[in-house]
Amino acid sequence: MKKIYPTISPFPRQDKAYQKLLDDVTRLLVYGGAAGGGKTWLGCEWLLLMCYRYPGTKWFIGRNELTRLMGSSYLTWRRVLKFHSIPDSDWVFNGQYHYIEFVEGTAKGSRIDLLDLAYQPRDPDFERFGSLEYTGGWIEEGGEIHFKAFDVLKTRIGRMMNTEYNLLPKLLITCNPTHNWLYRLFYKPFKEGKLPDGHAFIKALYTDNPYTADSYGKQLDTIIDPTLRARLRNGDWEYGENNSIFNYDAIIDMFTNTVEISNEKYLTGDIARYGHDKTVEGIWQGWNLQQVFWDVKQGIDVTITKTRSRIIESGIPYSHTVLDDDGVGGGAVDSLKGVKGFVGNATPIKRVDPKTKKEIKENYRNLRSQCEFIFAEKVNNHEVSISAPLSEQEKEWIIEELQQIKSTENSGDQPLQIVSKDSIKEALGRSPDFADMLMMRAYFELQPKKVFIQQQQVGGVKSLYEGMPG
Repeated sequence: MKKIYPTISPFPRQDKAYQKLLDDVTRLLVYGGAAGGGKTWLGCEWLLLMCYRYPGTKWFIGRNELTRLMGSSYLTWRRVLKFHSIPDSDWVFNGQYHYIEFVEGTAKGSRIDLLDLAYQPRDPDFERFGSLEYTGGWIEEGGEIHFKAFDVLKTRIGRMMNTEYNLLPKLLITCNPTHNWLYRLFYKPFKEGKLPDGHAFIKALYTDNPYTADSYGKQLDTIIDPTLRARLRNGDWEYGENNSIFNYDAIIDMFTNTVEISNEKYLTGDIARYGHDKTVEGIWQGWNLQQVFWDVKQGIDVTITKTRSRIIESGIPYSHTVLDDDGVGGGAVDSLKGVKGFVGNATPIKRVDPKTKKEIKENYRNLRSQCEFIFAEKVNNHEVSISAPLSEQEKEWIIEELQQIKSTENSGDQPLQIVSKDSIKEALGRSPDFADMLMMRAYFELQPKKVFIQQQQVGGVKSLYEGMPG
């Protein structure tokens, strides 16, 4: 039987990707940019090449939805095989278990699994992939998938014939520009020249692809939405914020910022009860978030006990504690005498002009909007830091939630307002519990500054103020 070894002829941008995919250094490669940049063809052709070069190896193609993988990536796979004159007799597709297997020819024994990478509530840690073993793999449309899917899959490569063939584990991620873990872990470090060893990023544009540049260009020119146009036509990773009051890079920088640490400690908490929402509490020293605690499906009595313990153990004054007073949070406020209750729809608090010492009423729709704008200003000015030991998943939640805090359209004379919490929940598919906890830190910027004296008493640290009511 005639031996077949596919010969590739990549265009220059794809060739840069192949140099990374075939070297002895790169383990993780992101090839991302505009639509039409040859991303899917690259992924299919690379896996085809590897199957024929290294028979008996095992690979995967993963996408957020298996139906979309079959309707797009798999169709490109068939075109790639036809382009390279691969005989139909060389391979079969198993439609029940969704894998491609080479049964004859040079690539005999090689296999490619097609994986559904969708987040499943019954499998939040993607344990369904925990026992799989692959030589390498490809995540298609990486911007759509959950961080933890990527985090698990990169541990499953390098486990099938890599030693025998002396192959470095390789994970290819193709994507359009997106503000999620890809931006934080790949694009931003690439832009700053700080990509870790073994990581690579290549930006692809539709103009790089000589085979489809004209046709794709005409299609992409019809996009009206400016953000979508920036992402898909221009491959712009710095696309607009869509009325977001937070600068995206500034959000990410919170995890590495160094800010002056004051002696003032605070606790902020977004309280939930049973259900899917989280109870999230944070302990601050100045504007540095030092600790984060969160629980789900927790009764209010347990929350009260835990909050009281944190206040006492951390030496935080009760008056330096603010808890969500909407809904079930009111029970915690009532039980922990002296803590502040946060009501988002309350009237904005008047601030004292530092020059005139007079109270001024600021133009905000409600207290929540006021605190969101104050907190956003602090974040955008790099005056907030998070030193709390957080998992990548927890960082992802914070980033995603803050991105959804947007201002409503304003004619200029109306009060500044944040979009409704219901709109944010709809966009996220969950409540912005971490973002709410963070935002409430701004509440203490609106409180009169008092001289604090710490006094240890039975039952916890109480706040006393000389000559002033607590």
